[in-house]
Amino acid sequence: MIFKHIYEDDLAQASYLIGCQATGQALVIDPRRDIDIYLRTAEKEKVNITHIAETHIHADFLSGTRELAAATDAEIYLSAEGGTDWQYGFANNPLKDGEVFYVGNVKIEAIHTPGHTPEHLSYLFTDTAATNLPLMIITGDFVFVGDVGRPDLLEEAAGIADTKEEAARQMFHSLKRFKQLPDHVQVWPGHGAGSACGKALGAVPSSTVGYEKQTNWAMHIEDEDRFVRELLQGQPEPPTYFSRMKTLNKKGPDVLGHVPRPARLSNKQFHQHYDNGFPVIDTRTKQAFAEGHIPGSIHIEDNSAFTTWAGWMIQYDRPFILLTDDRRIDELVVKLLRIGLDNFSGYIPHIRSWQFHQPALKQATLVSPEKLDTLRRQNNIQLIDVRNASEFAAGHIPGARHIQAGKIARNLHQISQDTPIVLYCAGGDRSSIAMSYLLANGYHHVMNLEGGFDAWRQAGYQETKQQHQTSVVD
Repeated sequence: MIFKHIYEDDLAQASYLIGCQATGQALVIDPRRDIDIYLRTAEKEKVNITHIAETHIHADFLSGTRELAAATDAEIYLSAEGGTDWQYGFANNPLKDGEVFYVGNVKIEAIHTPGHTPEHLSYLFTDTAATNLPLMIITGDFVFVGDVGRPDLLEEAAGIADTKEEAARQMFHSLKRFKQLPDHVQVWPGHGAGSACGKALGAVPSSTVGYEKQTNWAMHIEDEDRFVRELLQGQPEPPTYFSRMKTLNKKGPDVLGHVPRPARLSNKQFHQHYDNGFPVIDTRTKQAFAEGHIPGSIHIEDNSAFTTWAGWMIQYDRPFILLTDDRRIDELVVKLLRIGLDNFSGYIPHIRSWQFHQPALKQATLVSPEKLDTLRRQNNIQLIDVRNASEFAAGHIPGARHIQAGKIARNLHQISQDTPIVLYCAGGDRSSIAMSYLLANGYHHVMNLEGGFDAWRQAGYQETKQQHQTSVVD
């Protein structure tokens, strides 16, 4: 039996290639849209990808199942559970709870594990050439290392009302089935630490049923009502693009056939696009952005969180321009393709493309904790905490209001253009994104706390716990 764990750090997303050496067949579970990694792995292991399966209709990335099937002629296996509203819209071999299929000598049993989503399947593997005992279970977004999948995404991200409590109760009963599996069975989840699909995911890639029964908080609560309350409490804000991913993955994303590469724009082409209202996505550091940026540009730094923040901040139905180094364009394009942001009109490698015709750049203001303390005491600023709600509740600067960075666009009516604004997050990255959005929308007196709340705390200034009336939750 061949087993390959394929991990994508930016989305903290795991996919899997499992094969049979005897027959040269292989299965891929939960492939991402850039499929070259699976083709290369199969070639290296001397197997052919003959089967593709998904654990559920994903919300946090665009599925590569149709892309990979088009490249390999593999059979697609998908859940037929969850009711008519949760059936896939493209051809597949439908799987019900308890049904079995084989990849060579590897037996795969589908187990219906609703809770994160109604249609969710986990896959129990047995290497029949060696034993009749199950070896491992691929759990998707059902059981993580140290956590379980969040049940609120259908309501919070997809807007399907009154579903999260029912889903939490489904999770409670799915976990009862999980705990009946033998302790030795390996657990391979669909995500690791950093994913927004849970609230306390572990950083190690795998576990066992026995270890999770001992250490996973969700396994220790026997009262259903208490379990529901604790599971729903403290979940991170779901990015706005999750709803779009659900829709596209259910229907089936378009097959690209290759990874496109946007054109490097000439100075003239750039200014034509810019004058037509195409936004610039500035991927440089927050320091470089503050020192000088193209007016109206949105700052999303090229780091491990780029994909998620691109999904929060870039409009899917509007072409955009990337500002990034020539050496980074290919990787950034792949990151954008993973969440369906294909509408790039080109890129420029430096801000000289702007300065060629209009040399004046815009600057952004950074303030130190000491300066912020002075401004705060003068009571003439709007102080906005753009971290997650759980971070704000754990401690924030006195007088701050909470508007999570990704929700700035929906809450401009809460922010006056007449009073100076200071934004902060933990270290300055998220607040730089929010600051750029305000500057692009006509706000002039906007500042970013240098070093963020971490610098404020390290400087010994006062902090306070959550006061509910200061939090904007829209």
